[in-house]
Amino acid sequence: MAENREFVWRKLHSLLGVIPVGLFLAQHLVINHFATSGAESFNKAAGFMEQLPFRIFLEVFVIYLPLLFHAIYGLYIAFTAKNNVSQYTYFRNWMFMLQRYSGVITLVFVAWHVWETRIAAAFGAEVNFNMMAEILSSPFMVVFYAVGIISAVFHFANGLWSFFVSWGITVTPRSQLISTYVTIGVFLVLSVVGIRALVAFI
Repeated sequence: MAENREFVWRKLHSLLGVIPVGLFLAQHLVINHFATSGAESFNKAAGFMEQLPFRIFLEVFVIYLPLLFHAIYGLYIAFTAKNNVSQYTYFRNWMFMLQRYSGVITLVFVAWHVWETRIAAAFGAEVNFNMMAEILSSPFMVVFYAVGIISAVFHFANGLWSFFVSWGITVTPRSQLISTYVTIGVFLVLSVVGIRALVAFI
């Protein structure tokens, strides 16, 4: 019974990491990328997201609660799981280890980012281009955000590979190899989008 329960939890953890958390990450990076066209472009895109109907409901039930479960159960996996060298290749075991480390780094980054933006907004601050420019006026914060973005994107892209395997989408070695190249592509594209947006705020 305990094994079946853990199987279900792991499936749910994997699913929520892609839908909706991973999709939200991609969408969030794309919105931020509007900063590359200037402050007005970013503020307009961010303002549109702020005015979505049922925004609070969507944030709580589609973003924060799934993210909270994924983070808490992810920490359990990170501190209890062991590499399986007999089942996976040397490369995949490295990816599994990096998945755990990137998950912890991403959790710290996301918690701080939410504190600086959403919590600040709840106390009356305006989430706009100037807010991000002020946050990133510190060289330390630029490095912190760069590491956080790369870590979050890696965690999503590599987790996407695991999602395909655990949900039976990629079963054969060939399909898993193709999936590796696809997820590397996802990592590179989203990393460029995220870092370009970061530079635009500086």
